[in-house]
Parts: sequence; structure tokens; C-alpha cells
Amino acid sequence: MKYLLLIYNTATGPDPDADARLQGHITLFNELDASGTVLSSAALSEDAGVRTVRISSRGGAPAVTDGPFLEAKELLAGYYLVECETPDEAAAIAARIPCGVGGAVEIRPVNELVTDTVRGDAPYRI
Repeated sequence: MKYLLLIYNTATGPDPDADARLQGHITLFNELDASGTVLSSAALSEDAGVRTVRISSRGGAPAVTDGPFLEAKELLAGYYLVECETPDEAAAIAARIPCGVGGAVEIRPVNELVTDTVRGDAPYRI
């Protein structure tokens, strides 16, 4: 099963541990890549270029605003997409992800898409 490990950080401003944390991510990614566990990973921009699109009602026009989705103390900083046999295996990987003080990693199971090759559509698997 695939799991999306969402990395949240609380730090704002200069981070004296940023270089060490980056090295930790590189080491972890290389280990997971060698084992075939990681499918994708990336850091996300803190502010620059972040936009939110909201649909206020069914059929309503989308409203586009600058800034993150919510005004929150925790900012989405990055992710790992991993393939694991069990949720516990995903949690063990999440526990190894270097986060800043007060940071967190949220584990989300990924619902796979099933492709109907005859009709060519892709409904959600439930």
C-alpha cells in the first residue's frame, strides 16, 4: 500500500539546524530509494508562490488567494510517498524523518486509482 508522509514544520525565520536536517533527508531518501520503498519526495516552498483555490458553493466560481490553505502554526514543508506492507512500517519511516522542533509527520494512506482499460476511465477504488 502507498502512504503519503506529510512533513509539517513550525519554524519561521533562520533555522540553525537546516543543513543537518537536509543531510538527514538525503541519507534517509538514499536508504529508502535503495530498498525500493520511496516513490517520490520533495520539499515545498514556505511562502513564495503558494496559492489557495476555494470553491464556496456547488457551481460557484473559484476564489484564488495568495498564501497557504489555512492560517496555521504548522506549515506543510514537504512529503515522502512510500510503499509499505503495513501502516506500522510507514510509521517507522515517518519516525525517521528529520523535522524541526515542534514539527510533525502525518501519515495518509493513498487510495489507488483503478483504470478501466476498455472504457479508458479511472474511477476511485473504494
